Amino acid sequence: MGIEPIDLRAIDNCASNVYEAIVACGKKARQINEEQRLEYNAQLTNVPNTNPDDDSEDFDNPAQLKLSLDFEKRDKPHHQAVKLLLDTKLDYSYKK
Repeated sequence: MGIEPIDLRAIDNCASNVYEAIVACGKKARQINEEQRLEYNAQLTNVPNTNPDDDSEDFDNPAQLKLSLDFEKRDKPHHQAVKLLLDTKLDYSYKK
């Protein structure tokens, strides 16, 4: 996955202030990351442990490895947040 630059004019068209939009994307990215972490931990509890007694050697658990790879293939949280902003699906406002 390569790095793709984002034109700030595209963000400027979606928001009134580019800097506020970037801060909102950062906060949304943290929220997405927290949701994914909770989802991963919930699914990890359902993975059977292959060798619970022996901590001296490292054994690969294929179910846990598959779960980790599935989560690694997802878009990163900051990329998802910027997509939401550019698709005008990210709403933000000031607290009163």
